[in-house]
Amino acid sequence: MIIFPAIDLRNGKAVRLVEGDFKQETVYAEDPAAVAEQFREAGAEFLHVVDLDGALAGESRNLEVIRRILASAGNMKVEVGGGVRSLQAVSRLLDVGVTRVILGSLAARNPAEVREICKYFPGQAVAGIDAKNGEVAVEGWGVSGGMNYLELGKRMAEIGIEHIIFTDISRDGKLQGVNVEATAELAKASGVKVVASGGVASITDVKKLMAREQDGIEGVIIGKALYTGKVDLKEALSVAKGNG
Repeated sequence: MIIFPAIDLRNGKAVRLVEGDFKQETVYAEDPAAVAEQFREAGAEFLHVVDLDGALAGESRNLEVIRRILASAGNMKVEVGGGVRSLQAVSRLLDVGVTRVILGSLAARNPAEVREICKYFPGQAVAGIDAKNGEVAVEGWGVSGGMNYLELGKRMAEIGIEHIIFTDISRDGKLQGVNVEATAELAKASGVKVVASGGVASITDVKKLMAREQDGIEGVIIGKALYTGKVDLKEALSVAKGNG
């Protein structure tokens, strides 16, 4: 099981939202690169970064901050999403050292472009499927994508996506527990490896997801629970490796 500690960027700072609501923002760090360094020192091998300003604007708004995060990341593999809406945007992020790029709104809106990205950058594009009550949401979660999340997962698998991040918006930032069943359903329906996101509240959530690895769940993104001390990253990494 892969643990992805998360950094959400807004106005150059590390923040967390509740259900993607920009009015419910908490700033946790003025220097996101220092947070990345802490995650690296704790032993994290992967890092999940979202440019929230970019998600709203439709293009990267925190590229310089992302560069600083990459400089602090050491050997951590870094995935970045938020406002990535074209092949050129993917190329820019990969050129600065990002390991893989998350396609959210683009996955729902323009699967033909996603197909092209998969062709040019095989294995480096991740579909970010964000849903509330099973319905996909796009553009910073403010707009309905007009389809069921399982339908989108199958479509992404057909055009070459090898990894999906699934976020249950209704749980995001609430520390109420991850939606294990919906995540497992997506993995089974699509046949693609899925990373769970939204609502992780304790180590118990990690263990619940590990129990469903055979269904295709390959990892979990942990955000607010790390910043509030509900989850200790070193412990989560140890548990994910089978130690406890």
